[in-house]
Amino acid sequence: MSEIGKTEAMPLVMPAGPGITPGIRAVAIVAVVGLVSAVVALTAGGYWLSNFTQAYCMALAVLGCALLYGQLGLVSLCQWALVGVGGWVSLRFYHYVHPPFFVTILAGGVGASVIGMIWGLPALRMRGLYLALVTLMLAGAFQSLVTVISFPVGGPGLLGQVGASGNDRIMMARPIFASSDTAYFLFVAAVTVLCIFLVEAHRRTKPGRAWALIRKNEQMAIAAGVRIVFYKAWAFALSGFLAGVAGALLAGLFGQLDASAFPTTNSIVIFIGTLLGGYDAWLGAFLGGILTRFIPALLIALNVNTNVGFMIFGAALLFALRDPLGLGGQLTILAERLYKKLRAQDVS
Repeated sequence: MSEIGKTEAMPLVMPAGPGITPGIRAVAIVAVVGLVSAVVALTAGGYWLSNFTQAYCMALAVLGCALLYGQLGLVSLCQWALVGVGGWVSLRFYHYVHPPFFVTILAGGVGASVIGMIWGLPALRMRGLYLALVTLMLAGAFQSLVTVISFPVGGPGLLGQVGASGNDRIMMARPIFASSDTAYFLFVAAVTVLCIFLVEAHRRTKPGRAWALIRKNEQMAIAAGVRIVFYKAWAFALSGFLAGVAGALLAGLFGQLDASAFPTTNSIVIFIGTLLGGYDAWLGAFLGGILTRFIPALLIALNVNTNVGFMIFGAALLFALRDPLGLGGQLTILAERLYKKLRAQDVS
């Protein structure tokens, strides 16, 4: 996570529009995610249903990245590694304790949250490109580590590997009410909505106000009595929690995880998705997560080399740099203007 320059550090101010209350915003979140999820559940199956489930998990990782970048101006290039941490912890906890699935998700979230805070500690002293490189190296270190130790497969050892190989592998079971692929997708959609509410609650209460002041001017924040270390650590923990939940949901989707699925480049793609979708609105994180998974899935379905996806993301990044609001920000402004116009017509 790295801090951007002062000229870029000013948070984007999006016109909220009169009458846009928290209740209306909550209805919009449920309506948008619910509508998209209903269409996918009714029309997709097999390959595409699995990929949209992964896209929702990716959206949670983008949501955490957008939280850090949008609220504090910090660039996280290790978000996908935190997803892997959450997946590893949830698998080990499941094999060791066999708790209810909700508890397994929380375990993955808390585990990644702790690691996220530890990885975020350098942000208190380092700035700029150096800090971005540090987080990228941490993501690379996780890739190397998980390649060596692999993910737990149900063995009794500390790493869950001893005596568990081949046919001895134990798969993580999904909750009974979400055993089918469609039901599990809808379950992941519901968790995504809850996580969006969690972030929105932070953004619009005391933590969000503290983060905004820290991003604008740390000296001013200190003078105002804001505890810099505490609130930065809080942001790192929340971002890691979201990534950990995503990792646990991925483990539930496949029943097992593979080290090759967590390359360092995915963390960079997540940050690109953050810029493309827009980091100052929840809709941006949701769209960014879907696009970062949908484009590679589409290339595979068309039998096109997935490396073409990096060219597409590169071009999209150029667009995002020209329009900081991103797709989500532009759509949010359009929706708020439309709501304002409709309300004005009702009043008249």
